[in-house]
Amino acid sequence: MTVINLKPAGLAALAAGTMLVLAACSSAAPGETTSSAGTSSQATSQSTATVSASPSASPGTSATVGALVAGFPQKLLPLMPGATVVSSSFDKSATPATAALVASIKSPTAAVVDFYSKELEAQGFKAVPGEAVGTVASKDFVRGDNETVNIAVVEAAGVSTFTIGANVAAESAK
Repeated sequence: MTVINLKPAGLAALAAGTMLVLAACSSAAPGETTSSAGTSSQATSQSTATVSASPSASPGTSATVGALVAGFPQKLLPLMPGATVVSSSFDKSATPATAALVASIKSPTAAVVDFYSKELEAQGFKAVPGEAVGTVASKDFVRGDNETVNIAVVEAAGVSTFTIGANVAAESAK
């Protein structure tokens, strides 16, 4: 098994790449269709699916679509009020523990970055200089020698979609 230890810049690039892929996708939400006029209509009720760990994944890894995965460290990475979870994952067996959250909200990019900056700084994380990777808003935070968090935000049509990735000590992932 290969372990990839992402430094803040690498984590930012990974998150930015993820956001670019999300931005390139259709603007219709899961379970919606888009008409030629660009409006969305509900096709089916939104479902929540849980992805089970593959044989090559760590036994403590889990991911869920449309909800926070069981055991997700909500104290470390709280869901911004009014945001909708797109997907989440958590691996408490890794060293460091890893958590990821993709969500969307009808708020500007600056409001999302501000909310998470305040939440993380209140927990002892320090912001790393830099505000973007290319055209994607991206902010890195570090705590101690090996704990990192990155938030990347893409805004389209008044909706901000954000990705948060965290690599933290197991005791911090609560």
